[in-house]
Amino acid sequence: MQQEFKVNEIADDAFYERADAHIHLSNDQLNQVTRGKVSASMLYGTARFNAWVSACGFASGQGMAEARNGTIDYFVAEYRKMLEDNLDDYIANFDKYMAVNSTL
Repeated sequence: MQQEFKVNEIADDAFYERADAHIHLSNDQLNQVTRGKVSASMLYGTARFNAWVSACGFASGQGMAEARNGTIDYFVAEYRKMLEDNLDDYIANFDKYMAVNSTL
C-alpha cells in the first residue's frame, strides 16, 4: 500500500533547511550551465527520488503499477500547490527578490 505524504504533516523544523540545501546546490551549478539546464536536472532528480519514495511504499511492482495514476496525481497536485505558492510570493515581492530599481 502506498504511503501519502502531505507537506504540512512532514514539514519539521528542518524542512526549509533541506529545501534550501537543494536550492544552494542548484545555484552553485549555475556557474557551469544555464538556468534551464539546472532546472531540468532538478526536476528530473526530484521525479526520480519521488519514484523511489513511492516504490518504498509497495510490496510489488504490480501494486505500484495499480497505484501509478494516483501516485502521479498526488505528486503533480502537490507540486502545483508549491509552485503556485512560490509564484505568488515572487509576484508579491518581485522588486525585492529580483532587485529591480523602482525608478525604472
